[in-house]
Amino acid sequence: MTTLRAFTCDDLFRFNNMRLAGEQWFLEWFLTTEEHFENANSGCLRTTALELELSNTELCGMRESAEQCLPITPYLAHWPEYFIVAEAPGGELMGYIMGKAEGSVAREEWHGHVTALSVAPEFRRLGLAAKLMELLEEISERKGGFFVDLFVRVSNQVAVNMYKQLGYSVYRTVIEYYSASNGEPDEDAYGQLPSVAESPRRS
Repeated sequence: MTTLRAFTCDDLFRFNNMRLAGEQWFLEWFLTTEEHFENANSGCLRTTALELELSNTELCGMRESAEQCLPITPYLAHWPEYFIVAEAPGGELMGYIMGKAEGSVAREEWHGHVTALSVAPEFRRLGLAAKLMELLEEISERKGGFFVDLFVRVSNQVAVNMYKQLGYSVYRTVIEYYSASNGEPDEDAYGQLPSVAESPRRS
């Protein structure tokens, strides 16, 4: 039976069987010290746990686990409820989703953002990606988000089609969004949003 649980800092070291956040990001990216988090809630007690049925104490524990890696880990430490792991009965990590909240409340642009979504090859075609997306969308809605957005490489048609099946459509192209390595050119990204027909909160 698959377990969907809260992400911990230690999970960053257990992704040998899947890509870490879209292949071009490195562990240091998640463990970078930052002093300011615009539009973010401060303190464990402001973070609700309705999505994963976690108590404030458990969420604070997640935050403390993340902060043990470095003084502060921006995303995991600040938006722990947007980080979810799918774990197999044997303890293998099957997949994960990482996200955050951003935007303007006043302009009704406050929303959830999918930072990374990945499923290990041996656990694909089981509906895990769809379930992880569903959980993040529920989290975003419960925290007042008007929608969820994401970026995907223009060359990744598998992902583009998957998100289309989940009700997302391309609304813009961001030039050279993804930085390349080994002298290769940077790659553009599609910005994707839920289609209006599929997103009552935007209608």
